[in-house]
Amino acid sequence: MSLLVKVCGMTSKEDADMCEQLGADFLGFIFHPSSPRNVDAAFARSVKTDGAKKVGVFVKQSATEVIETLKNGQLDFAQLHGGQNEEFCKAVGKEQVIKVLWPQKYDSLKAFQADIDRFAPHCTYMLFDAGKSGGGHGVAMEFEVFKDVTIPVPWLLAGGLSAENLEEALDTAKPNGVDLNSGVESEPGKKDKNKLAAAFAAMK
Repeated sequence: MSLLVKVCGMTSKEDADMCEQLGADFLGFIFHPSSPRNVDAAFARSVKTDGAKKVGVFVKQSATEVIETLKNGQLDFAQLHGGQNEEFCKAVGKEQVIKVLWPQKYDSLKAFQADIDRFAPHCTYMLFDAGKSGGGHGVAMEFEVFKDVTIPVPWLLAGGLSAENLEEALDTAKPNGVDLNSGVESEPGKKDKNKLAAAFAAMK
């Protein structure tokens, strides 16, 4: 399987087109009012892709609201970026769920592995982000942690990834995919063509 690439925080059709032309497999749309990259379902629906899957990023919505936004925004996946539990994943539907965990939140590898095992049966992909909650803060994590856990579903690595650290991240963590956001922006919500091109070149 070739490396999957998600670019998150779409706020304009131009950025979405540019990311897809460079080779993005997933485009992320953030539904979180306090985010500078927050959008609505109408905008997500208006973005037509050539094959890239559209992902809604949800933090505090109810399962009903997530399902409704997936439908109204014509989205393929729900990235559950809050503390949503297994029942929430089941309600949305395993085939549509990308479940987010934060490795740095755990005080032991055993606890981290336990949550991986707990959520893996209820999602199609997992995504591991830097920090202890939230996202888009541009901070990378220690990639070595992934050498000591077993992840039974395809997974994406996120958190401050850019041309500068992608090679190390891929060599060390060996993810199935990466999630780019703040590391390829000129300002929050505005993708930078040169940074994006450099990041895609680094992955090749």
